Amino acid sequence: MGWLSLAQLISWGSVFYTFTLIMGPVERDLGLSRAESSLAFSLALLAEGLMAFPVGRWIDRGHERAVMTTGSLLAGLCLLAHGWVSSVAGLYAVWVGLGIAMAAVLYSPVFAVVTRRFPHDFRRAIITMTFLGGLASTVFIPLTAWLIEGFGWRHALMALALLHLLVCAPLHARLLRHAPQAKAMLHHAHPSAAPGLAHHLRSAPFLLIGAFVVLMMSVTVALPAHMVSLLREHGLSERWVIAIPASIGAIQVLGRLLLYFFERHFDLHRANRLIPCLIPLGLAALLLAPWTGDAHHLVVILFVTLWGMGNGMLTIVKGTAIAEYVNREHVASLNGALGVPLALARSAAPLGLGLLWNPQSGYTLGLWVLAGISVLGVAALAFAQRLARPRQIRS
Repeated sequence: MGWLSLAQLISWGSVFYTFTLIMGPVERDLGLSRAESSLAFSLALLAEGLMAFPVGRWIDRGHERAVMTTGSLLAGLCLLAHGWVSSVAGLYAVWVGLGIAMAAVLYSPVFAVVTRRFPHDFRRAIITMTFLGGLASTVFIPLTAWLIEGFGWRHALMALALLHLLVCAPLHARLLRHAPQAKAMLHHAHPSAAPGLAHHLRSAPFLLIGAFVVLMMSVTVALPAHMVSLLREHGLSERWVIAIPASIGAIQVLGRLLLYFFERHFDLHRANRLIPCLIPLGLAALLLAPWTGDAHHLVVILFVTLWGMGNGMLTIVKGTAIAEYVNREHVASLNGALGVPLALARSAAPLGLGLLWNPQSGYTLGLWVLAGISVLGVAALAFAQRLARPRQIRS
């Protein structure tokens, strides 16, 4: 798990979190507008979503080693090519390639791999694997910024490419040998004959879990893009405005550590219901902050703590919900079926929050909308639990 976790740290840090740092230099060198450069990342997210289902099907059929090794090689080659990009068409091409690579190497495929390999204790294995992944922004944002400052953005991307070609690809090729076959998974998850993929795609638990994942993803993606502006609106000093977003990665890992050490003492399904509630509670604290007088800054810090810990543990709940409440044999395909809705949500959510901002009330209306969406997400998970496991879920 430790080596897979290292690969996740590199994959998230050198691809997903790199775009925000190279956006400015790329715009200056290629003469692009902010809209033209932003489209590159949107294309990557769309490509990731479109590839999620076929990637899931290949993993369910036992091709996890080929999928993740190829994904790492593709990421490395696209980052190398990015260093030579001289046109907007080339920029879009490499980011489409990076989006396809993300579909093969980020959390969704690796969670499915871990579930297949540890069918009796996949949740704790996933928590263990995400410890390093949660620090991707904390490690790679300053590292990539240093590389760009010292060597220029083109050489920085080439250096990051080598991490995929020399570290991630060999790790995936070596560690993911001897994949469990579908029949073995079926024996572990369902001793008797189980319904096929099409049945599960139409089932109420899957549709509710899908709603939960998409709704919560909309909330957790919308706010980070506006976090700095939002904190400035609350009157925090510039030092805190920078320090707070940078600390969220560490707070996420703290949440996962607490979950790892203490979840055996609580009912799993009750914990799954309570963890997502931290997101609307954090938003409620932020909405109340202007009314708390001298305690205003402390309430904002409370929001960051609830948000960071909730987001860190929510990754585990979202990553295991399909296996817990729908099906384990087809877990990669079922998660992949959510790829396009998730890509659309990730692309639209930051824009939606920006459209809800206005000079008079700032982000207040948008925060109320996000709070409402998160409550709907929590309710969808609760209903899915009751439909899937009525005996275990009722409290």
